[in-house]
Amino acid sequence: MNDPIGDMLTRIRNAQMRHKSTVITPASKLRGWVLDVLADEGYIRGYESTTGKDGHPALEISLRYYEGTPVIRELKRVSKPGRRVYMSVSDLPAPRQGLGVSIVSTPRGVMSDANARAANVGGEVLCTVF
Repeated sequence: MNDPIGDMLTRIRNAQMRHKSTVITPASKLRGWVLDVLADEGYIRGYESTTGKDGHPALEISLRYYEGTPVIRELKRVSKPGRRVYMSVSDLPAPRQGLGVSIVSTPRGVMSDANARAANVGGEVLCTVF
């Protein structure tokens, strides 16, 4: 698999289209950090470490719905393996005029765009959520 973050985001999108309550994805530190930001911002209920059917570590993500509709309306991968997108703190995007969140990988860790502005650091824009 060339793009593990893209794979995780696609699994979340697909599970929400089918109104699943949970989705399982292979575990990695970066995926966990991205899920931490999604949980802190209130887009998912949370996640927990489990063991997959093949015996490898996995993450079980609890999706969040409001009145039957998914809380995450749009989940887009920005920086891809073929085209990395790096931005300074002044150029960080605010999706949907500040109603959404950009997840940024910075030298101080993976954080939301608002936290990156507060810490005055830029980095690689992984994805945007609305």
